Amino acid sequence: MANDTIRIGLADDEELFRKGIAFILEREEDFEVVFEAENGQKLLDTLATMDDLPDVVLTDLKMPMVNGIEATKAVLKKYPAIKVIALTSYNTRGFIANMVDIGAAAFLVKNSTPKTVKHTVREVVKRGFYYNYQVMQIIQDELQGASSRSLNEAEELTTREKEILQLICDQLTTHEIAEKLFISPRTVEGHRNNLLQKTESKNVAGLVLFAIRHNLVILDKGLY
Repeated sequence: MANDTIRIGLADDEELFRKGIAFILEREEDFEVVFEAENGQKLLDTLATMDDLPDVVLTDLKMPMVNGIEATKAVLKKYPAIKVIALTSYNTRGFIANMVDIGAAAFLVKNSTPKTVKHTVREVVKRGFYYNYQVMQIIQDELQGASSRSLNEAEELTTREKEILQLICDQLTTHEIAEKLFISPRTVEGHRNNLLQKTESKNVAGLVLFAIRHNLVILDKGLY
């Protein structure tokens, strides 16, 4: 497999659906499905045996033994570099807000088109997360002001950090931010790392939550 191949793990107790997703993904030259799991416990057990972890895990949220919500928490705690995409038949506001809070990098409703599935996987790997406008709006409506952290933390951010935070929420990549601000990608990464430390966020999705909770960003529907 090429070095730029996206390694994918699948977890879903519905075998027909799981096999269907695997078939769709495996047809892409840049995708490799490295394992399938029929429940959350199997997902965690499989990851524990792997030397070369997947880049992305697509997991159903309603599974026996260990459900997808608890599995997502466990995966992100032990393997923070893995991006988790939640597969769900439910698209309720509270549910999405809860999964974003846990750290899900993206959402796929089970009736999504194959094109949407493939696009979402690639965007998550490229950008660290992928939320469409509907999800971003739900995050804003449900989570704004819900943080226990002091607003003083937001006030400690520099003007440049706030500028980069807005562009991260606009889902620009490091190189795209660098080009837009006429700075080097390395400088962007430095600001991103400072943002992660200052906001105590574990990943880019956490930065998005922080920004929205503290009303630091403006959502532009045309960007999503």
